[in-house]
Amino acid sequence: MLFRTCILNNNPIRETYGRYALALLLAVNLLNYIDRQVLYAVFPLIKADLHLSDTALGFLGSAFMLCYMLSAPLLGWLGDLMSRIKVASGGLVIWSFATALSGFAGVYKTLFASRAVVGIGEASFSTVSPGLISDYFPKERRGRVLSYFYLAIPVGSALGYLLGGILGQSFGWHSAFLIVSLPGLILSVPLYFLREPLRGGEEAPVLKYTGQTWRSYRLLFVNRSFVTNTLSMAAMTFSLGGLAQWVPTFLHRIHGLDVARGNTLFGIITVVTGVTGTLTGGWLGDLLQKKSSKGYLLVSSWGFLLGSAVSAYAIATPSTTGCLAAIFLAEFFLFLNTGPLNTVIVNVTNPAVRTMAFAVNIFFIHALGDAISPTILGRLSDLWGLRKALLVTPFAILLAAFFSFLCTRFIEADSSEKRAFQS
Repeated sequence: MLFRTCILNNNPIRETYGRYALALLLAVNLLNYIDRQVLYAVFPLIKADLHLSDTALGFLGSAFMLCYMLSAPLLGWLGDLMSRIKVASGGLVIWSFATALSGFAGVYKTLFASRAVVGIGEASFSTVSPGLISDYFPKERRGRVLSYFYLAIPVGSALGYLLGGILGQSFGWHSAFLIVSLPGLILSVPLYFLREPLRGGEEAPVLKYTGQTWRSYRLLFVNRSFVTNTLSMAAMTFSLGGLAQWVPTFLHRIHGLDVARGNTLFGIITVVTGVTGTLTGGWLGDLLQKKSSKGYLLVSSWGFLLGSAVSAYAIATPSTTGCLAAIFLAEFFLFLNTGPLNTVIVNVTNPAVRTMAFAVNIFFIHALGDAISPTILGRLSDLWGLRKALLVTPFAILLAAFFSFLCTRFIEADSSEKRAFQS
């Protein structure tokens, strides 16, 4: 109760425990992306062992994403009704066991089913965690704090590629899944006992929960900032989801790098650009947001434009060195959006249903994004070749820039409407 009282005040107890909560949730989010990306690192090994087409490989990624997005709305609803900590810790246990099951898979159907269950477990955590992070800290620090939390995307993804490549090359792809599943079971214990902040944090005194939940759910779909921001993230996710799955294979197949070396190089690039890009985006977003309500969106929009051009060059160039250098720049620009666009969701939605807002966002960005892009790119690769297939992705990034710029027209009015609805 002491922490829940101090959450509304500038109290050292709040600050210290908030940092502990951030560190723990960041660690779990790292595992989230490690367990998600390790599959893509061992794609060539699974393909050779199980004799699969690129389309079948793409379906493994789509199985995860389909279950991830379909379960998110239900889990978001539960997160608005019950303890978000319990939802998150339960999800961690589920996806860790499912990752271990992937390591025991001897046939395609078992691997497909286990990856689907991983999606359900990770959706449990992903729907509730951004709102939790926001409630531990004051509003003016949200951009930076969420950027710290979302460092897990590049760092966890990079570790997934590195661990998957090295462990898969040395011990086989089954062992890679088994080894990366263990830390999640360990971290589920401290996560279960994490103390939950007041829902809404410093905004809690002005919330009116009774009778407004379903109305707030409906209002999400007429909130222009929420809708256009979600469409921007969907286009980005289509592109980045496809690239995340196929770039290691692209480096192996087109540029002749072995599995371990290709994944190591891609992992290093991802972690360096991800950390610098994500932190830069959060810092720039908070800085520009003080001057304009469009600050977060402008950082993201220009990052998309620059990232689209550089990613097209990375795919088209025959030079391995040029390809890796362009991937470095492209990832830096694209990671600028991570903290800002998620902060926009927080800032334009009612805290009483913020978990559902993230759940709806998760559903649509994956339904329109990486739930379909791996299979689409796999099919196009079977028809056209991998390089031509991947050239679809820079156009999706341009679409993300369009919706992000469009959102700047609505953000000020929608933020004002949110404040008026709460008061």
